[in-house]
Amino acid sequence: MEIAQVIGLAIIVTVLGAVLKQIKPEIAIQLSILAGVTIFLLIMDKIRLVVDLLQKLADQADISSYYLFIVLKIVGVAYLAELGGQICRDAGENALATKVEIAAKVFVVILAIPIIAAIMESVMKLLA
Repeated sequence: MEIAQVIGLAIIVTVLGAVLKQIKPEIAIQLSILAGVTIFLLIMDKIRLVVDLLQKLADQADISSYYLFIVLKIVGVAYLAELGGQICRDAGENALATKVEIAAKVFVVILAIPIIAAIMESVMKLLA
């Protein structure tokens, strides 16, 4: 029941953060960041299970692990950007959060180029 631990941690940090925001706002932000990183570390084992399962499925479907690796990198960029953007928003930096999200979208497009090229190549072979 690790989700109960995550929710419990989040509730405790939220209550502590609300109290600390009135006394020391900078510590409240640091507490929030620490809780976010802790939650991320708590779910790392689960992420590893999903990656291993996807790798096994890709092997069974005879899909190149190169493309699976790219897709996983894209998912990772999306999750990290979401985490970074939310941390910025928690600190009251909405403009910076937007820039983090835009940067992540650019990275996603760059990472997706080999997949797009492979799809285009396959379509061209089908049409020829």
